[in-house]
Amino acid sequence: MVPAGDQTRNLAVSGTQMAYYVYLLSSRKNGALYLGVTNDLVRRTFEHREKLKKGFSSRYNITNLVWYEVYDDPVSAISREKQIKKWRRAWKDALIVAENPEWRDLYGQITT
Repeated sequence: MVPAGDQTRNLAVSGTQMAYYVYLLSSRKNGALYLGVTNDLVRRTFEHREKLKKGFSSRYNITNLVWYEVYDDPVSAISREKQIKKWRRAWKDALIVAENPEWRDLYGQITT
């Protein structure tokens, strides 16, 4: 796992090992949140942004990537997602603010 405070946040794990991501999207600062897990953060965030899949995120216009963590195995990523899903909203907000106090959309950061 790449520590949440690591500003470099590499999107690929070295070697042939696949990376897995736990991520939070928001409709706006302090807006509706969507928590997910994926093995392709760029593709999945794009799908949310373009509303390619119908559901909660498209219904509530949740398109801004505001937080993510990187894992090197799916079990750890899924376990972390399940852990965060049980959290109170204030704890999720604090998780975002610790890394991204302005709630900036990080999509541009992961696509460059």
